[in-house]
Order: sequence, then structure tokens, then C-alpha cells
Amino acid sequence: MTWRKSSHSAGDGGDCVEMAPCPHAIHVRDSKDTARPGLTVTPTAWATFITFVAQ
Repeated sequence: MTWRKSSHSAGDGGDCVEMAPCPHAIHVRDSKDTARPGLTVTPTAWATFITFVAQ
């Protein structure tokens, strides 16, 4: 998977979220602790989430 860090993540190491899009799932994790379990959602759920937080 190719992980991309959020453009809103702070440069000082705080609030870091990464996502890795795949054809049938979006994977989300804390970039400060990549050994922790992440979250996997459907592309539809991800789009709904992004729409909600963009408001």
C-alpha cells in the first residue's frame, strides 16, 4: 500500500493521519504509531466522512 499523510497534519509530529486508498477500501492509520491497528472503510464511507469534515 502507498500511504499518504494528511496535508492538515502538523509538521511538529502531532496530529498525523495517513491514508492508503485501494480499489475496494480506504485504510487509515496514525502515522506516529504505525504498529497500532488502523481503520479500514469503504470508499463510500470515506467520501461521506470527507464531505462531513470539509463543512
